[in-house]
Amino acid sequence: MTFAELHELHSLPFFELLKRAHAVHEKFWPDGKIQLCTLLSIKTGGCSEDCAYCAQSARYKTELENHVLLEREEVMEHARAAKESGSTRFCMGAAWKGVRGGTEKFNQVLDIVRDVAALNMEVCVTLGELGPAEAEQLRDAGVTAYNHNLDTSPEHYPNIVTTHTYEDRLRTIRNVQDAGISVCCGGILGLSETIADRLRLLEVISNFNPQPESVPINSLMPMPGTPLAENPQVDPFDLVRMIACARIAVPGAKVRLSAGRTRLSDEIQALCFYAGANSIFYGEKLLTTENPEAEKDRALLAKLGLQTMEPNVSLVAPEIDPLSPAYPTQDGHHHHPHKEASSCTSAGCC
Repeated sequence: MTFAELHELHSLPFFELLKRAHAVHEKFWPDGKIQLCTLLSIKTGGCSEDCAYCAQSARYKTELENHVLLEREEVMEHARAAKESGSTRFCMGAAWKGVRGGTEKFNQVLDIVRDVAALNMEVCVTLGELGPAEAEQLRDAGVTAYNHNLDTSPEHYPNIVTTHTYEDRLRTIRNVQDAGISVCCGGILGLSETIADRLRLLEVISNFNPQPESVPINSLMPMPGTPLAENPQVDPFDLVRMIACARIAVPGAKVRLSAGRTRLSDEIQALCFYAGANSIFYGEKLLTTENPEAEKDRALLAKLGLQTMEPNVSLVAPEIDPLSPAYPTQDGHHHHPHKEASSCTSAGCC
């Protein structure tokens, strides 16, 4: 979608926007089911990047306790528990700038991925920057989706991160898509951004070719010790509007109600589901922030009459349409993954 189209949508009266978003949701997701995902931090803290919202950055004095890469069996205990509690996707995050093929740590991650994939669950990882070879190795090990968020608009991004660029993020996404892995890519509300920044983020994401398989919408949970520690809470109605716009802009994606859900009432979450959210993180702590307990989530879904999805372990990225423009870069030009991935060097950050 274009920025003008998104701005027109976002400017609609609240209930008119919800009505349009719900109509799109019913068309593309007629069964109305919710995907339950569990996210585990398999390596916590000590990251060299300076993302202003993140307690895992080694540059800030936070209360977060650093942890090295978890042992495979410990991860598997979490994965098995997640499956038993109803999660169909197991997501693993590591606070690294990126990974390099052939290293001991990357080989450990590949072993973990193979074991989790054997549980017949969708496997998502977020490990920072990836080159083409690493992306292919993750695909072969069983990764069904790779998370690499853009956070905010290209224009606002340098105010939030200085140790890598927006184009670095897009380059890793190109490598992931070129390897045939589905992309999970969203943003964070509450980073001192404007409405225009939020819509620019959606413009970029909606113009990916192919569009992402899932779009997480996070609300900032300010972390003590980080530069954004004093940022105000996101207006819940702004969150609902963003969910609705995301549903219309990326109709075939799962729109994931992610970080910040602990601060939402049941009523606001219900509005988010009506507006098009059809995925939540469930059961485990959401990286370094709290997440509602599984029982509470189950009770809410039951109250709303919402059923949960089955896993789709054959998940792959949709075919790239050679007639459609690929996602724009920061300079506004468009690029096609298959044409460029082979010439890109990996970059980015978790």
